Amino acid sequence: MEVSATLKQIHISPQKARLVADQVRGLPVEKALNVLMFSPKKAAAIVRKVLESAIANAEHNEGADIDELKVSAIYVDEARTLKRFRARAKGRGTRILKRSSHITVKVGDSQ
Repeated sequence: MEVSATLKQIHISPQKARLVADQVRGLPVEKALNVLMFSPKKAAAIVRKVLESAIANAEHNEGADIDELKVSAIYVDEARTLKRFRARAKGRGTRILKRSSHITVKVGDSQ
């Protein structure tokens, strides 16, 4: 059994969110929540909420035991990018890319 939760169009770059996602991939959910709780990164709070949602989905929809769940898959995909311009010298402008992410967390039995 594998249950997932997805958060779309979150305003954080995928590169920054993947650093946090790599820390919790494959861990039991209790340990993953502890790692995310004490991480100073902005993405840790976001990933933690998605993980808690996936745990709640597994418990409510599938009747899974929380103690046996682990993070079976977690991935961060690139979402839309806002394109902005900043004024530069001599009448020029440079592009600023404000990136967004889709975060998907899948939890499953530890078998």
